[in-house]
Amino acid sequence: MSKALFKLLLVFSLLTASIFSYGANEPVRIAEASALEVVQEGEHGPSIEHSEEVHAAEHHTPPGWTVIPFVVLLLMIATGPLFYEHFWHKNYPLVAIALATLVVLYYLFGLHNVHGPIHALAEYVQFIALLASLYIASGGIMIDIDKKSSPIANVLLLFVGAIVANLIGTTGASMLLVRPYIRLNKTRIKAYHIIFFIFAVSNIGGSLTPIGDPPLFLGFLKGIPFFWTLQHNIGAWFFALALLLTVFYILDKRNNSNYGLADEEISYTNKVKLVGFRNFIWLAVVIGSVFLDPNVISWVPAIHYDGQKFSFLREAIMLAVAYFSYKFANKKAIDGNEFSFEPIREVAFIFIGIFGTMMPALAIVSGFAASPEGSQLISHNTLYWGTGMLSGFLDNAPTYLNFLTAAMASQGGDIGSISQVVDFAKGGVFHDSVLDLKAISIAAVFFGAFTYIGNGPNFMVKSIAEQIGIKMPSFFGYIIRFSIPFLLPLLILVWLVFFAFVG
Repeated sequence: MSKALFKLLLVFSLLTASIFSYGANEPVRIAEASALEVVQEGEHGPSIEHSEEVHAAEHHTPPGWTVIPFVVLLLMIATGPLFYEHFWHKNYPLVAIALATLVVLYYLFGLHNVHGPIHALAEYVQFIALLASLYIASGGIMIDIDKKSSPIANVLLLFVGAIVANLIGTTGASMLLVRPYIRLNKTRIKAYHIIFFIFAVSNIGGSLTPIGDPPLFLGFLKGIPFFWTLQHNIGAWFFALALLLTVFYILDKRNNSNYGLADEEISYTNKVKLVGFRNFIWLAVVIGSVFLDPNVISWVPAIHYDGQKFSFLREAIMLAVAYFSYKFANKKAIDGNEFSFEPIREVAFIFIGIFGTMMPALAIVSGFAASPEGSQLISHNTLYWGTGMLSGFLDNAPTYLNFLTAAMASQGGDIGSISQVVDFAKGGVFHDSVLDLKAISIAAVFFGAFTYIGNGPNFMVKSIAEQIGIKMPSFFGYIIRFSIPFLLPLLILVWLVFFAFVG
């Protein structure tokens, strides 16, 4: 069954799975264990770990059937709002927690593996602290663009949003701009407006800095230089945005509807009003706090477990910002934005389920990819499609780090060594490492737009749009109506231009 599942997962990612590690911040335990000899640097130099380590790690590898809760959760996320809407909206927190609990209990008492759940919990806390603080702080800022909507105005707003995403993250930019974007188009709003916003602002836009998107930030924490993404990703960023916004302009030009969230005749002042400026200070605190990582800055306090440092100061600051930025927010901004905690509540519960249930899926792919057969699949092309397809259906942050770990491990590199990560990013030490890293980086960010669950802001933007009254496509509707006809051709073109014939 395991072999069949390995092959199924490889086919799912276009036969491109590569060496894959277990957990978003964990070294390649399964990859290391599958080798007959593992070299570990100890206090007295290298030592060789043999069969006992191999058997111990194999004991912790989950069987194939443990991916069932993850698959069930994805199917329910996809079908719930469409076929059993009342049940889903009432019970999705219970469903997500129950499925995650099943997997966690099996890890703890069936596999006797406490490392996986603890790492998943740490990753989830980091994830939700960042998203919640950015969502709530930006909710206290109201940007009112009082002018008539036009295709060129929308294109400019999306392009500005793509730039801003690199300064305050895709989550911050999405939460800051989605409401003024909706208000701007209130007489002609349609689902494609929101979908292209997700494509451009919530995902592709944030590929130029580590702050831009969570996957790139994880890479920065591991040692990739801050300006590496700007230097190497800007060509693909501009190419993708130019094509995407051109297609959007053509679609929007054909939208002559004068209906949407408002039907009355409106007079415009052509002014832009900003309410709640103080919340920009809270956003700055959040952005500054992301650098307080104990693995990078030694004096930052941390929780020590399993030879690793887990951050808690950064998350405490972010959660404090979430509380105080709302408590002291400008009430006019809160009311004007029709601010609600429901979108972040939905994301919080859904991703409890995702982080809890996806552990076996990551581990199983890792186990296959760590084998000699799997390691032969590593190339910049397979890394692009493998990272990309899994980023679209799993969270793109752990997917990015797993494939980066895989690419380095395939050449004897260790992601736990900052100097080796720097060498991998700069090139000249590892074969084609710059191209490999570029493929992983671009794919993780761009493909994150493929589904509602590929990247955290996607679900939040969808929830905000639905709360305001916009009818959004279902999980499958999003993929069939928008991702496949619009995003997939763009991703193929990016591959053809920047990867297919290089190297």
